[in-house]
Amino acid sequence: MAKKDPTDLSVEEKLKTLYQLQTTLSSIDEKRALRGELPLEVQDLEDEIEGLTTRVEKIESEISDFKAAITQKNGEIANAEASVERYKTQLNDVKNNREYDTLSKEIEFQELEIQLCQKKIREANVRIEERKADLAQAQEIIADRRQALDEKKNELDEIMDETRAEEDRLKDKARELEQKIESRLLTSFKRIRKNARNGLGIVYVQRDACGGCFNKIPPQRQLDIKMHKKIIVCEYCGRILIDPELAGVKIDKPVTDEKPKRKRAIRKKKDEDAAED
Repeated sequence: MAKKDPTDLSVEEKLKTLYQLQTTLSSIDEKRALRGELPLEVQDLEDEIEGLTTRVEKIESEISDFKAAITQKNGEIANAEASVERYKTQLNDVKNNREYDTLSKEIEFQELEIQLCQKKIREANVRIEERKADLAQAQEIIADRRQALDEKKNELDEIMDETRAEEDRLKDKARELEQKIESRLLTSFKRIRKNARNGLGIVYVQRDACGGCFNKIPPQRQLDIKMHKKIIVCEYCGRILIDPELAGVKIDKPVTDEKPKRKRAIRKKKDEDAAED
């Protein structure tokens, strides 16, 4: 049997199919709501771990740079010490005061260079110790976050395992229903549903009011909704409106208390007794 063209459906059939789709999508939303904030918490932990890992890499790079600088300064110290020894040896062969003063200044300069390099090395060692402390702290936080992430993932996996089969079935049903709805109407419904806080794109009339925003609906508009001649939306929230009977929802009629009848007979009897007196 050939599938019926969605554009050939009556307004009544369109509304009924659309409400069935809404019910199915709401059930999917309920399944996802069971997960609560877990997906967001997992994502936040993963982002935090990624940021901490980048920080650890940066700290390790800085420590490596400080160590390289220390190695360089040790090399400069070795060269300066060699120069000092050489200049001291040359002092024994000086021929005049001018040469002696020049060599003495070179020795003094090289000794100052050695002192400066040693100071740089001490500062670098202090920075290395500080960065090592930061590194240990960051690694400790990463270990803690990874443990929390594993726990959250396990919890999320358990919930998803429980709901996955039912959710997949509902998704298949939703896809089948979407194929029965004309594209323009489906696009409008999805847009309304996306903008609605509770995810409801079509609602039935409840107690003479919109089932989405609960604003009162005029009697004439309610009559139009029951006639199923055209798609009618709420003038306040924009949701599509459907008659509860067409939606398959049973609405209990409000019970009105009957006013007790006046006991005229008693009063009548009292009047007769008064006349006889």
